[in-house]
Amino acid sequence: MSRIARKPLEIPSGVEFKRDGRTVTIKGKKGEFSYELHDAVELQIEGNVVYIKPKNQAHPMVGTTRKLLGNWVRGVHEGFERKLQLVGVGYRAKAQGSVLELSLGFSNPVLYSVPKGIAVETPAVTDIVIKGADLQQVGEVAAQIRAIRSPDAYKGKGARYDSEIVETKETKKK
Repeated sequence: MSRIARKPLEIPSGVEFKRDGRTVTIKGKKGEFSYELHDAVELQIEGNVVYIKPKNQAHPMVGTTRKLLGNWVRGVHEGFERKLQLVGVGYRAKAQGSVLELSLGFSNPVLYSVPKGIAVETPAVTDIVIKGADLQQVGEVAAQIRAIRSPDAYKGKGARYDSEIVETKETKKK
């Protein structure tokens, strides 16, 4: 059994964790998730602590289930956020409701439609903050925005994660 699966999952106050047969429902102030348990996984709830164990022998779905449930509990309680920076002359972003307008050096601005459950903020013209309850969806939206204009290998211009270090190449010599 994995090390992650051995750790019990603590449910913070304000988060409702219900089990109905093989279906688990997690509710909190930031959202709600429902998950169908795998046949090889057994769930034990004792107060505000949840133990995820294999039914017969070690199974890879035990660790996966523990990590998914842990991410959803944290997501409905605190939420997740990912930050992007725009590097380049004239590169800017502007959030307008559920649409993110990006000026990234193309002839026309790029309009990115933000999916439901995700909030996008632009605290500065070159900063983008993506927030949501689902870690996978927050990461996917950040990756899609970054892919519109990923960092250039020679000048380093483009959209990058706030913690990303872009190593630039030296130009060709004659």
